Amino acid sequence: MKVAVAQLISTTDKHKNLEKALTVIAKAKLQNADLIVLPETFMAKISLENGGSYADIAEPLDGPFVTAIADAAKHHGIFVACGVYESKPDDHKRSYNTVVLIDDSGKLIHSYRKTHLYDAFSYSESANIVPGENGFDPVQTRFGKIGLLVCYELRFPEISRSLALKGADIILVPTAWVAGAMKEEHLLTIAKSRALENTVFLCVADQVGNIYAGRSVIYNPMGVTMASLGEDEGLICAEIDLEKAKEIRAKLPCLTQRRPELYALN
Repeated sequence: MKVAVAQLISTTDKHKNLEKALTVIAKAKLQNADLIVLPETFMAKISLENGGSYADIAEPLDGPFVTAIADAAKHHGIFVACGVYESKPDDHKRSYNTVVLIDDSGKLIHSYRKTHLYDAFSYSESANIVPGENGFDPVQTRFGKIGLLVCYELRFPEISRSLALKGADIILVPTAWVAGAMKEEHLLTIAKSRALENTVFLCVADQVGNIYAGRSVIYNPMGVTMASLGEDEGLICAEIDLEKAKEIRAKLPCLTQRRPELYALN
């Protein structure tokens, strides 16, 4: 299985972002990728200066943005994960921060609403985003089980561990990780740790430009960097061998050596 990760700049123009997404999906297929991951909330960079709201830019999952992504996935025969703003019908200010996973037939096979919001470092994501209440369940594909989480949720190891314990072979992490002192180091350190401690492949697709850090990366189950990017837009690919993951778990059986009866977690 070949996975591609796109590091992209999002703009306030949803249509330009869609065109960029369609272009990079086609480019990934030309590189024989089976799956491509686009960043968190890539649908649009939202500006509230003119009195707008997140609800104004958001769409239902059968709206034109996701539909166009699904059509491209079907046309090129590639799985696509992409971050969008999903509308909440009874909320006229906020939206969900959602990642969709579309298979190579154009079918939406999984959607995940970000559950742990970025109310940290003097920012309040919850002012504009409705927290999801979905569980942490990987989706079965012909490539293996794929789990999703979003950006700030890397800081909560319980999410990745839950996905791994439910059989996730690969964890996809669309992000819009804000740049800043030590922030890039946090991203890489935490992401590598989540891959290694759960012996899973982990793919981080970050926004870049604007206020975002870039540094997208693909790790193997030993926490080894398979491909990475710096501070520019780009596309990286890596071959993922799930048999290799089984070999690593046989050598490093952390998941099966757990003693949950001793963990007092609340």
